[in-house]
Amino acid sequence: MSRTVVHLVRHGEVDNPHRIIYGRLPDHHLSSLGRAMAVRTAAHLAGRDVVEIRSSPLERAQETAAPIAAEFGLPVAQDDRLIEPWNDFEGSRFGFAKGEAMRRPRNWLRVRNPIRPSWGEPYTEIAKRMRAVINDARAAAAGHEAICISHQLTIWTARMSLLGNRLWHDPRSRICALASVTSLIYDGTALTRIEYADPAAGMTETVDPAGGAGVRPGGEPESAADGTARSPQDVPGA
Repeated sequence: MSRTVVHLVRHGEVDNPHRIIYGRLPDHHLSSLGRAMAVRTAAHLAGRDVVEIRSSPLERAQETAAPIAAEFGLPVAQDDRLIEPWNDFEGSRFGFAKGEAMRRPRNWLRVRNPIRPSWGEPYTEIAKRMRAVINDARAAAAGHEAICISHQLTIWTARMSLLGNRLWHDPRSRICALASVTSLIYDGTALTRIEYADPAAGMTETVDPAGGAGVRPGGEPESAADGTARSPQDVPGA
C-alpha cells in the first residue's frame, strides 16, 4: 500500500494584547513573532513530498500558510472545516477578575457541562468535520503528503478521535503548541502512526487564550497512561 502523510499545523502566535478569546472573530492576525514561527515551521517541512495545502479561512491560519505555500510553490485551498470552533466567550477575557467573563453570574450556566461542552461547538461535531477534511486531504495527496493549517482545539480533538480516546479533556493537557506539526501517517487508508514536532519551541512562552483558559505552550512528549513518554505514537490496532 502507498504511504500518505497528512500534517496538521497549528497557526503561529496571534497579536492579542488584550488577551481575549478571539475564536472566529475577524482581524486577529499573527504577531511578528507568529510570522517568524510560521517561517520556522515552513523550514521544518521543507523537502517533504507535499502536493496539497489546505487552511482554515481565519487570518491567523492563512498567514501561517503563506510561507509554507511559498516553500512548496503550491496554492492554499481554503477549507471551512478547518476553522476554529465557535465559542460563547468570543470577544471576552475568561476568568474571575474584574471585567472578565466569569465575574458575571449569568455566564456560570454556560460552563455547566465540560463534556459536551456547553459553551461552544460540541466535540463530536469538531471531530466529525476534522475527520472529513483529513480524509479528503489524504485522498487528494495519496502516495504523497498534505498540509492542513488549523487551530489547537480542532487538531487535538481530531487526534483524540482518531485514537479512539474520549474527546472531553483538560485544556492544559493538549500537546499542540503554536506552529506545531501533528503528522498522521497512513498506509493506504489505515492510520498507523502519529508524530509530533514543535519547530518553534523556545521562541515564546506565550499562553494562547483562544485555545482555552490555562492552555500550556506544550512541546513535551505525550504521556501514556502510566506516565511514560510516548512520542511518536503508534496507533493501537494498526
